[in-house]
Amino acid sequence: MKTTILRVLERTDKTSLLGLKEDGGTLVEMAISCLILIPMLFGIIQLSIALYCHHYAADAAREATRFAIVRGVNCATYLKSAAYCSPTDNDAGGATANDIAQYVKGLGYPYSASAVTTVQWCTAGNPATWTTCSTTKNGNNIVGNQVQVKVTYSYPLVIPYIKANTLLIGSTSSMTIVQ
Repeated sequence: MKTTILRVLERTDKTSLLGLKEDGGTLVEMAISCLILIPMLFGIIQLSIALYCHHYAADAAREATRFAIVRGVNCATYLKSAAYCSPTDNDAGGATANDIAQYVKGLGYPYSASAVTTVQWCTAGNPATWTTCSTTKNGNNIVGNQVQVKVTYSYPLVIPYIKANTLLIGSTSSMTIVQ
């Protein structure tokens, strides 16, 4: 038994003399793995926020399209109020592209203040293919025609160890004008 204890003590002394102890090895392994895992976690969070913002861009496009389809050329006839039909421009002929863009900015969604809104009014072809589209409403905002609203903005994507980029997030919605 005495020889066994001496052998164990001899081994411990030899490993300490050779510098083979593993004190602090866990700390080094954790530091190296954190260099990879933490930026990966931040990347996942950034991409999740980008998807979250894409959801709001899609919803902003749908809301703006709904705003436009009930403010067609006949809106002032039904409501006797150009201020309701065209809140920004007071146009008796219905909502303008400026009205729709201001509506999107006022929704309060993330990045909606810097969103770019593009509006097109499309007339029905034969068959209804919506091939003739214009960015001006000149008589195209009549009942039965279609309005398309596209909302886009740049999302700043910042992930550690990767060059900072911007993602162009956008969505298009189209509906038929009802009044």
